[in-house]
Amino acid sequence: MRVFKVLFFVVLVQLVSCNTKDKSQLQPTAKEIDNKQTNFKYWSWMTVGHKKSDSAYSAHFNKLKSNGFDAVLLNTGADPGLLKRLTPLAKKSGLEVHAWMFTTNRPGDTVALKHPEWYMVSRSGKSCFNKDERPYVGYYQWLSPSHPDARKHILSLVEGLAKVEGVASVHLDYIRYPDVYLPIGLLPKYNLKQEEELPDYDFDYSDASVEKFIALHHKDPREMENPAIDIEWKNFRLNEIKSLVNEAYSVVHKHNKKLSAAVFPYPEMADHMVRQRWDKWNVDIVLPMIYYNFYNEELDWIGYATKQGVEDLEGKPTELHTGLFTPKLTPNDLKLAIQLAKDNGAKGVAFFDDYAMTDEQFKVIKNSKK
Repeated sequence: MRVFKVLFFVVLVQLVSCNTKDKSQLQPTAKEIDNKQTNFKYWSWMTVGHKKSDSAYSAHFNKLKSNGFDAVLLNTGADPGLLKRLTPLAKKSGLEVHAWMFTTNRPGDTVALKHPEWYMVSRSGKSCFNKDERPYVGYYQWLSPSHPDARKHILSLVEGLAKVEGVASVHLDYIRYPDVYLPIGLLPKYNLKQEEELPDYDFDYSDASVEKFIALHHKDPREMENPAIDIEWKNFRLNEIKSLVNEAYSVVHKHNKKLSAAVFPYPEMADHMVRQRWDKWNVDIVLPMIYYNFYNEELDWIGYATKQGVEDLEGKPTELHTGLFTPKLTPNDLKLAIQLAKDNGAKGVAFFDDYAMTDEQFKVIKNSKK
């Protein structure tokens, strides 16, 4: 009987100990909570040039770091020389550097402008090469991902940036087709109604694209009565962007860099608006531009779109960091927007743009890191 009591006591102690251990494992420690907050990354999209001095850029980088920023996305116009100059300055300030580039939209690209056949063409026959035929704005100069030489040129720019020492990722922007549908909040600016796919805004009917599609599917989209309902034609264009991204992924990883991308708010919307299904890409980080006011949505839409993107990426290693448009955000709204991104699974927040930020906005960002 005495032996039985001893054994019972030992088993009871083990059960209590295991139960306590299980409960403690379910509860995050203070250190884990602190790490989670610390690991929430703050980014800034920045366009840079040759005119500012190193000291001016260093002062700006120091300002960002002191206000809680962790990373900068530097748009150098795909100039590796300027990127080489600024990367050490940003890193000295404690900032991670990402090389931001315009991808299929290449305004002012002196190499591409020598090749009219590289450019996308609308269903109405207008070419992005011609100044007076570009959709919406003059800087919409879109290269066709279906033209092998245009693609090779884009990838050479990606590689040039990926070779720069100290860069964490090459960041693809405008990695898509022109807007089939503009965000609803922008339509009045162009006096437009877009209730269907309009010929002037439906791309790419260039020879390179159409010939490639015909070889695959044995039909010509230029002869279709309503190409908008042809799934193969839509999927072809989604896959042209996907394959370009996947090639860029291979290029940057060859140089031990990551690939990141600025994308439309969530995959289904991006698919519908700009032929961009980013949840199917090989990409390390996506920064969806959840500019809620462009879509006439309420502030809480930031949480909705963030959550949708996170769920669409479930099971993939791709990180999602929410992009915010700060000029339209009051300090209180900015605070809530950051929290909405955190609460819905984002790994960080990217801000556009810090050049126009107020001291009050900087204070909100800094305080939200505590």
